[in-house]
Amino acid sequence: MRKPFAFPPKSLAGQLMLWITASVTVLWLVAVGFGALVMHDEFGEIFDSSLQETAERLVPLVVDDLRRRNDINEPRRIERSPSQPGEEYLTYQVRDANGQVLLHSHTASEQPFEAPLKVGFRDGETGRFYTASTPDGSIFVQVKDSAAERQEAMFEGTLALLLPVLLIVPVTVLAVWFVVRRVLSPVETLRAAIGEKDGGNLAAIEAVSLPQELQPILRSVNLLLARLRSVLAAEREFTSNSAHELRTPIAGALAQTQLLLSELKDAPVRARAQQIEASLQKLTKLTEKLLQLARAEAGIGVSETTFDVADVVGVVVTDFQRASEDAGRIRFRNDFAGQGQREGTADAFAIVLRNLVENALLHGRVDEPVEILLTGEGNVRILNGAARLSDAELSTVRKRFSRGKTLAAGSGLGLSIADRLLAQMRASLVLTSPIPGRVDGFQADVMFPDAR
Repeated sequence: MRKPFAFPPKSLAGQLMLWITASVTVLWLVAVGFGALVMHDEFGEIFDSSLQETAERLVPLVVDDLRRRNDINEPRRIERSPSQPGEEYLTYQVRDANGQVLLHSHTASEQPFEAPLKVGFRDGETGRFYTASTPDGSIFVQVKDSAAERQEAMFEGTLALLLPVLLIVPVTVLAVWFVVRRVLSPVETLRAAIGEKDGGNLAAIEAVSLPQELQPILRSVNLLLARLRSVLAAEREFTSNSAHELRTPIAGALAQTQLLLSELKDAPVRARAQQIEASLQKLTKLTEKLLQLARAEAGIGVSETTFDVADVVGVVVTDFQRASEDAGRIRFRNDFAGQGQREGTADAFAIVLRNLVENALLHGRVDEPVEILLTGEGNVRILNGAARLSDAELSTVRKRFSRGKTLAAGSGLGLSIADRLLAQMRASLVLTSPIPGRVDGFQADVMFPDAR
């Protein structure tokens, strides 16, 4: 069944940056909006004050001018001085009590304004008006400013408020990103430290400059790691005790069987005793592998100590050369100079090497050597002659009780045990077939992450 698509988990830092930036941006825009409203009121007051002041100052001037004229019945247009070019923001008309236009500014129409002859402010379709009059109400001065001019002033003022915000927002995003990353860096440090904890590393996490809010989490994680170490230690002790108790009766039964064989003379009975001996020897080997597997499952490779890989390889190779029936097939070469300390226990790594070498001796061609190489980087490589294996077969032989296409005796647990223990030591087992540069053969590489 196809799994439904799942979105990746959201980042805490990303969400903080997004919400803080959005909140700051919205607040800035709200501030600009309130500023624009206040500015609209203030601009209205300024424009109205300008209209009123202009109209009231024009009244005495207009009255004096009209008294000197003889043709007051003809509307007169006030021409603009050529020395004062530019757009006129205010226009005016002088009207009598009947509404007739007596004077008007350069750009004003000869037609009367749509404002009534009443002192005060009026709004029209094309602008705002202020009407002033003489004390006797015979002459009215109406001054108008354009609605377009007011709108333009408002637009330019609002834009002047908005442009800095548009520049500040990217700076705010960068500042928020920097601050959030800096503040959350202890969280990332703790996350990385916890992520390093696996079956091969259960050491307590050091409290390095963690904030107060993260201290309880750190204490809880270290308490859990301590409990895991205790559980693993108990499992290892139980496995060791079980191994001793299990080996003893099997070894006793095998010894009694061998003693019985030395006393039996009757061929049929002796043959049956030999079958019992073979079964007990097979049971001994299988029991040994099962105990190794149990110890691997108990985490014997997990340790805060280190071991010297060259020393362990040397001891294991020497043991095989002295005690193995196939000692003549073993070829060892050490290309590693110096001491290579690796995380884990020497006992666990020795079990890994013994299983790999036994596997090479058991399943390799008897007429070809088993080569053991300690590389210059501090890794271990074991090569033996064998038929070429496919990728599927290389994957299968790693599984428990999987022996591949072979007639040789064995339990099918050696590679599985080695793979499990190396994972606890944060190392890896790489299987290759054929051997690079050859048409067949089998190669097992033990790769350490800190190899130099």
